[in-house]
Amino acid sequence: MPDEQHGLNGKAMKKQTRRKPSEDSDTMRPEYDFSIGVRGKHAARYAQGTNVVVLEPDVAREFRTTEQVNEALRAVSKLLQQHRKRSGRKTA
Repeated sequence: MPDEQHGLNGKAMKKQTRRKPSEDSDTMRPEYDFSIGVRGKHAARYAQGTNVVVLEPDVAREFRTTEQVNEALRAVSKLLQQHRKRSGRKTA
């Protein structure tokens, strides 16, 4: 067609049409079964500002529980606060 625009590769630049999936078609894979799921199960905890951190394998071997990780981080935080007081400067 002579009215078509051509791209750098010489091929015609046509707009592609997007099909909307019909609302009644089931696109869920059969291996996903949410029939016994609980809606909003973790929403309250998430809203409280829970942070999820993925530990590297070497760190995870040393700190196996949440309590161990929190205890270690509190100790480091306390040391940082003491260091800031002594040096009179703020660290990130």
